[in-house]
Amino acid sequence: MASLVSLLESIVPEIQPQVQAQLGGFFGGMVRAYLPQTWVFRTEKEVASLTVDTKGAVSVASGAAARPDVTIEIAYALLETSLRTRSRAPVPAGHLTVTPHTSKGKTAFEFLRGRLGL
Repeated sequence: MASLVSLLESIVPEIQPQVQAQLGGFFGGMVRAYLPQTWVFRTEKEVASLTVDTKGAVSVASGAAARPDVTIEIAYALLETSLRTRSRAPVPAGHLTVTPHTSKGKTAFEFLRGRLGL
């Protein structure tokens, strides 16, 4: 089993260009209003944080960020499958707990959850 940090880092090359592409043009200002954005992922064995900064750069760090916008609690195997397949089907009801800590985090998660399979 790869570490949680490695798992999250594996999606950075996909997420970062998508976010950065949204920062230009007419809607760029609206997207920037939701950045920076930090999500904490908790599995049964590890905790890691994924952050998107104001320029759309995505980074992953071990441990919980001090002020996350969202905390996601999920079994590692389910997270790995959902990120690989981009489908919610492998995540049975009750096996995912999402706690938004900010209104921008709640909005961003609801908008992006399908792209992550959550």
